[in-house]
Amino acid sequence: MKIKNTLMVGVVALGLAACQSGPKAQLGGLLGAGGGALAGSQIGSGKGQLAAVAIGALGGMLLGNSIGNSLDELDQMKMSNTTQRTLEVVRDGQTSTWQNPNSGNSGSVVPLRTYQAAGSYCREFQQTVTVGGQQQSAYGTACRQPDGTWKIKG
Repeated sequence: MKIKNTLMVGVVALGLAACQSGPKAQLGGLLGAGGGALAGSQIGSGKGQLAAVAIGALGGMLLGNSIGNSLDELDQMKMSNTTQRTLEVVRDGQTSTWQNPNSGNSGSVVPLRTYQAAGSYCREFQQTVTVGGQQQSAYGTACRQPDGTWKIKG
C-alpha cells in the first residue's frame, strides 16, 4: 500500500509541475516528488503517513523542480540516451551512468524488474540525478513502445 500511495502522490505532483514548468523542471519535479514521497512514506502510520507522503512529495517536487531547471540541453540528452539504452539492453540490477563534463552534472539508471503487460515489455527502474552536488532519486516504470522507445507510465 505504501508504494501505491507514493506513486499516486508522485503522479499528482508531476501533473501539477507540468502545468507550470518546462521539460527540465518537470523531470526534476518528478525525481524530487518520487524521492520526497518515498521519504514521507517512512514516517507515521494511517492518515498521518498519507499526509507525510503528500508533504514529502510536494517538498521534493519543489526542490527537484529547481534542480531540473539547472539541467542544460546536453545534460538532458545524456540522461535521455542513457535511460533509453539502459531500458533496452541492460540487465536488471546493473547500473548505467552519464556525466556532462561541461556542467559537472551526472546521473544513473538501474533497471530493477522486467515483466510483460498487455503484450509489451515493461521495466521498473531507479533513476538518480546529481546537480551541483545535490542528488535526487526516483522510481518509475517504463514500457517499450512499438517504435522501440521506452515511455514512462503514469
